[in-house]
Amino acid sequence: MQQQLYTEAISASIFNYISKASQDLGIKSYVIGGFVRDFLLERGNAKDVDVVAVGSGIELANRVAELLPTKPKVQVFKTYGTAMLRYKDVEIEFVGARKESYSEESRNPEVSVGTLQDDQDRRDFTINAMALSLNKEDFGLLLDPFHGVDDLNSKIIRTPLEPNITYSDDPLRMMRAIRFASQLNFTIEQESLAAISENADRLKIITKERVVDELNKIMGSTKPSVGFLLLESTNLLPMILPELLALKGVEEVEGQKHKDNFYHTLEVVDNISENTNDLWLRWAALLHDIGKAPTKKFHKKIGWTFHGHEFVGSKMVYKLFKRLRLPLNNKMKFVQKMVLLSSRPIVLASNVTDSAVRRLVFDTGNDIDSLMILCEADITTKNPTKFKRYHKNFDLVRRKIKEVEERDHVRNFQPPISGELIMKTFNLEPCREIGQLKEAIKNAILDGVIPNEYEASFQFMLEKGNALGLKK
Repeated sequence: MQQQLYTEAISASIFNYISKASQDLGIKSYVIGGFVRDFLLERGNAKDVDVVAVGSGIELANRVAELLPTKPKVQVFKTYGTAMLRYKDVEIEFVGARKESYSEESRNPEVSVGTLQDDQDRRDFTINAMALSLNKEDFGLLLDPFHGVDDLNSKIIRTPLEPNITYSDDPLRMMRAIRFASQLNFTIEQESLAAISENADRLKIITKERVVDELNKIMGSTKPSVGFLLLESTNLLPMILPELLALKGVEEVEGQKHKDNFYHTLEVVDNISENTNDLWLRWAALLHDIGKAPTKKFHKKIGWTFHGHEFVGSKMVYKLFKRLRLPLNNKMKFVQKMVLLSSRPIVLASNVTDSAVRRLVFDTGNDIDSLMILCEADITTKNPTKFKRYHKNFDLVRRKIKEVEERDHVRNFQPPISGELIMKTFNLEPCREIGQLKEAIKNAILDGVIPNEYEASFQFMLEKGNALGLKK
């Protein structure tokens, strides 16, 4: 009965062409891995499909391309013995069944031709080792040697073979285990979880790019804290984000404590994930308090302080991105800006003046909405009265931002008076007075002394220029 259901579900698709191509070549083929897992979980339409051939995956790909009406181009990766083609909006990768053996120094295995069973043995988890037959005689038959269906039903992440072997052979699988637990809301089986802790040091042989790819997928989870708490409990987090782990713990001096900024940070990331899928805004939430560990001080009169943590944290972002080989471009600058400005709306909420709002909008530019989302996610108080009051204050800030924007147009504004005009008016060569005048005009507009208009700015320039001893 189950086979019939699987057959009906996959028959009207690309798999018919693969089945026909396999028959033409006289080889067996199976769809395996993530497609089967997500198909059984009913997670929607797959964009990536892995097909294993008991024979040449490259030959199978070429034959499928010949049969398809669109005649797609086949990309061949001879080094890995794989081929890939795109049909409609789906990428299909073909590989010959293989078995693998690993050395201690590398996650790149020695590969040899194998059987379907060999190929399933080498898979990372039982839920990824299931295969559906694409062969005419048993099309749609589920081959599940490690009881992956049971683990799907029980929401368990388990390795097909002994977990220490699985993780030591390819330490990236430790990150993948945590990523799947975070994405699917599954539990990592206890023996497997212990093996991750035992093999944590092996993560050092994995490239930063691969680690970050998994980290970004954890960050993209519905509730990223699930993954980060697992990274922390398995001793992987210190090797990836020691700056985040440095926030963990509460100190008490003379009866005064501060909150645990590690757990607070994870709450903020979960909060922001309810309101945005923007990966880099989620990164900003994760890093918004990293400057608190190096700036933490205790003062007898005022207790614990973290003065300047936003500035220090924004500087730390660059080093962190560089170490992890995250993009050192506008994405990093966006995260830096969010960390640097993360407390501004909070301070503003207690005294919402036009001047302060104008400066916030000017400094934030087009990212003002992202900053407000971050600041609202930063409200983690469990006191319902405070929670309601803080959100009410931010509603007031949002209304004031809209009002000031509509009236003063200061987002990304350029002062109406240029340096060239200042030079021409006062017959100046390049000098520091030009910069002083431009800064004075900008501040006058932001402080509401003059409107953001040419005539008012020109008159202000003349007055300031005269005060500096400049003659028109």
